[in-house]
Amino acid sequence: MKFDLEYLEKLANIIYENDLSEISLEDEEKAVCFKREKQIVQAVTPAVIPATATSQVISVPQSKPEANKETSEHKGKPITSPMVGTFYSAPSPDDAPFVKVGDSVSIGQVVCIIEAMKLMNEIEADVSGKITEICVQNGDSIEFGQVLMYVE
Repeated sequence: MKFDLEYLEKLANIIYENDLSEISLEDEEKAVCFKREKQIVQAVTPAVIPATATSQVISVPQSKPEANKETSEHKGKPITSPMVGTFYSAPSPDDAPFVKVGDSVSIGQVVCIIEAMKLMNEIEADVSGKITEICVQNGDSIEFGQVLMYVE
């Protein structure tokens, strides 16, 4: 049994319109789980589905093409969060931030810390350039794939 493509597109649109990170649906014969990731929303099959059930994997771009064009022209390339956690702009409350708008960064340079499950994870730039925008505040809760800052 195949999934109706129009139905799957509606689910993907629900993720976009409501800024969701995940949506899962299943019945006795099939299951679909859309997860918003760094560059794609991907449907995956949960491990608990019986062997007789069918599944499909669908890849959908994270954002609509019109939004990509505007973002790349005006803000630069995004640095996104590789995990869910708490954003910290500096190594400690008394220290200066790793980066601020206008600073130049190079590939591999630490730009922030994300605390996840009591572990401090240094996030490094995956692109060189100048910070044009920082999209989150110190102490904000962030989602997987959320844009932290833009580099031009």
